[in-house]
Amino acid sequence: MEKIYYQTLKETLFHEKLENGLEVYLLPKIGFEKTYGLFSTRFGSIDTTFVPLGQKEMIKVEDGIAHFLEHKMFDMENGDAADEFAKLGASSNAFTSSSRTAYLFSTTTNENDCVELLLDFVQSLNITDESVEKEKGIICQEIKMYDDDPDWRVYFGAIANLYHKHPVKIDIAGTCETVNNTYKDMLELCYQTFYHPHNMMLFVVGNINPEELIGVIKENQNKKHFLSENVIQRLKIEEPTSVAVKEQINTMQVEMNKLIVSIKINEILDDPQDKIKRELALNLLFDLCFSKSSSLYNEWLEKGYINETFSASFTQERDYAFILMGGDQDDYELLQKTIFNFIDHVQDLEIAEDDFERIKRKTIGNFINSYNSPESIANTFSRYYFEGICSFDLVDYVSKMTLADINEVKRYFSKEYASSYIVKKDK
Repeated sequence: MEKIYYQTLKETLFHEKLENGLEVYLLPKIGFEKTYGLFSTRFGSIDTTFVPLGQKEMIKVEDGIAHFLEHKMFDMENGDAADEFAKLGASSNAFTSSSRTAYLFSTTTNENDCVELLLDFVQSLNITDESVEKEKGIICQEIKMYDDDPDWRVYFGAIANLYHKHPVKIDIAGTCETVNNTYKDMLELCYQTFYHPHNMMLFVVGNINPEELIGVIKENQNKKHFLSENVIQRLKIEEPTSVAVKEQINTMQVEMNKLIVSIKINEILDDPQDKIKRELALNLLFDLCFSKSSSLYNEWLEKGYINETFSASFTQERDYAFILMGGDQDDYELLQKTIFNFIDHVQDLEIAEDDFERIKRKTIGNFINSYNSPESIANTFSRYYFEGICSFDLVDYVSKMTLADINEVKRYFSKEYASSYIVKKDK
């Protein structure tokens, strides 16, 4: 087992790639009572067109199928995985994003048994036609709940406005129509293709003995048989550079109007080092402009352009990237004008070296502090792992950032590729 010591964080990470292709990462935290395990697959809501394992032709499955499969994974031969974790004194959960699905547990006892249970329930699909049909109603209720959530609608609507073809424009859970068109054989096909060990990663952090636990994991995996692995072929999306919708207004029952301006970034970077550098630079820029201590943020606050709901963020995944800026504002046209004015003049924004160094130190401090939380460590690691980045290197990446890096990413702010989504009060 490989042992990697990170001097900056004073952490020792253990890693081993098993014979079946599963990547295992173990991080002991001395003095911690809690242990957190995360079992992730590189399969998310955007993975709807691909070549199934052992086949040659590309197929298209229903939108929302990764999320549907996540729901059904907890079905075990003799009950429910969540109940089994509870018997061990642990809690469990799962989530689906655009690019991955993850299953997790948190416990202060029976750590090794919890890891085995996590492996066993995720590496075994137990579904019937009847159980799939029953789940459709549950998922449709979840979809309707999100449809009635104005914060989700403005957030997701702002993203959907940007894209003509890319499946990120589709809600992670799909629609009630796509859910009702999902069947047992489709779920099994996705499971066989994307839940192969070579497409997955296990991360366990907390009160663990790495040498003992890796033995438990190896013994567990050696009892199981998997089909030969192959490289998963996903459809390459030919997305136009223009935004799909420049402005959209949705009327809902809200106390205050909501606006998000989204900016489409068409430059999709392949090199992981370039990607993390861009992400950190944009996050540092937003912190410089919109942290609670920034002069620009406080000026906007005092003039009533924004309130404390305002935020700005950057998201990039496998083959898409975008910026979101917005918040709640009765005079959403004033907020829209303020954001567009920022976009027009961001190149003229002068950043003092002292401010830049202060924000860098703050960011580094936040990363280091996050290592006090097993959940944060595991989720951050999983998030970056499938992008080819080790989250344990983030502090070093931030340390190397320069003011020139911040100035370079200002070019991504363009009204040509901007769109507005408004949730307006229903009078």
